[in-house]
Amino acid sequence: MLINHDETGMKAGFSPEILAEEWPRQDGIPFESHYQYMATMHRGKDSNRLIVYLKGFVESLIPRCKDELGVQGEIMELDAEAAHHQVESMTSKGLRVLAFAQKEMTGDSSSLNYEDVSAGLTFIGLQGMMDPPRPEAVEAVSACHSAGIKVKMITGDHVGTAQAVAQELGILGDPLPVGDRQVLSGSQIEALSDEELIDSAAGTAVFARVAPAQKLRLVEAIQAEKHIVAMTGDGVNDAPALRQADIGIAMGITCTEVAKETADMVLTDDNFATIEAAIEEGRGVYDNLMKFVTWTLPTNLGEGLVILVAVFAGLTLPILPLQILWINMATAVFLGATLAFEAGEPGIMTRLPRPPGTQMLSKPLVWRVLWVGFLIMVGSYVAFELALMRGLSEETARTSAVNLIVFCEIFYLFSCRSLKHSIFKLGFFSNSWLILGVLIMVLLQLAFAYVPFMNTIFESAPIDATEWMVIIASGFIVYLLAEIDKWRYRRTKPDG
Repeated sequence: MLINHDETGMKAGFSPEILAEEWPRQDGIPFESHYQYMATMHRGKDSNRLIVYLKGFVESLIPRCKDELGVQGEIMELDAEAAHHQVESMTSKGLRVLAFAQKEMTGDSSSLNYEDVSAGLTFIGLQGMMDPPRPEAVEAVSACHSAGIKVKMITGDHVGTAQAVAQELGILGDPLPVGDRQVLSGSQIEALSDEELIDSAAGTAVFARVAPAQKLRLVEAIQAEKHIVAMTGDGVNDAPALRQADIGIAMGITCTEVAKETADMVLTDDNFATIEAAIEEGRGVYDNLMKFVTWTLPTNLGEGLVILVAVFAGLTLPILPLQILWINMATAVFLGATLAFEAGEPGIMTRLPRPPGTQMLSKPLVWRVLWVGFLIMVGSYVAFELALMRGLSEETARTSAVNLIVFCEIFYLFSCRSLKHSIFKLGFFSNSWLILGVLIMVLLQLAFAYVPFMNTIFESAPIDATEWMVIIASGFIVYLLAEIDKWRYRRTKPDG
């Protein structure tokens, strides 16, 4: 007998309320992963018959059956081969299959234990449940593969169901025979030693009929190959695997509180596409952090070098301490912070993950910090000395040096919007917050130079067109050299 619908009893015309009244439940056995079935015992209100009904994995129930129930309700000889053949047919279509059985009890016992249902059952039939993958999940799996992320399915479903669903999701490629190395069952995992499991887990995409304890073994086996493991789960028994994983992810809708407390992240929509979106967002956040570091280190180094050179060489300070405070305060808020609003770069989900242990300050980054900082220092001294050579006051010369530093930071900021691509590929106006921050910073520097009370507070003075030409030219040179450095980097590491 094959039943293919959810809520099959109600669709067949049965009423849960009437059944509960006519066949009240006396006792039950909850589902346990070790036994792979659940059972309830009911006593007939009128007939006083005592019947146990069981629901669980096919592999667990059929071996306990001695006969089967026919279409007309007659007891027949059990045809286990036909039942398993039907299961294979159903699972090949991606159906989740449950087996049902019953046993009529004797005596007046009001309690039920595992020994009571260990044998002598009557096979009732199968139920196939369709739980198709969400379309966005298929796209998310493809995106993860493009990003160099291996997606593995670990499930308690039948091997055939797991393989069919995995093929539909794109976790597996062409259809593979059951038993292929890309599909391992729980019984096969149980037979492997820890060393053998490490070797097998690397090339296996689907693990079916997996017990909770085996999930922990699988996580440890994959981690043994120095991989970063993210693991999903929702049950109490999943907690050890969630804790062991580098990133434990609890499925929030159906999740137990134990799993939620153990996990590092809780999905509120139980959607795999959310994980892929989180990965993309994480890469974007890391990129923006690197952009800020790449921008702020050389600009702060340049300001520091200005002071150090003046102190050790006994020169007049091109910028005063209060002016440095002004630069740092204003640029950090209106320039550096705007890099946090950069959108993900083109190809962010097509590049390989960073190897564990990769340092943030790579050699190319350290090199850029040094030469950009050096250019800012040299430019500030050039602007200061040129103004003095033209007979301008120290206040005017310092105002020119301060503006040169700020405008070098502005030009360099546009280059730091991407550490690989040019601004033209990103779109000049794609980060409106950055454009707004630059405009505010330009207005503040004009106030710094031309507003009297600002002149009084910061000991600044108005500057003329010649000084502005030096300032703008210096900023453009820094931007141009940074873009040449990126072009050279793209040629040496096109996939970096």
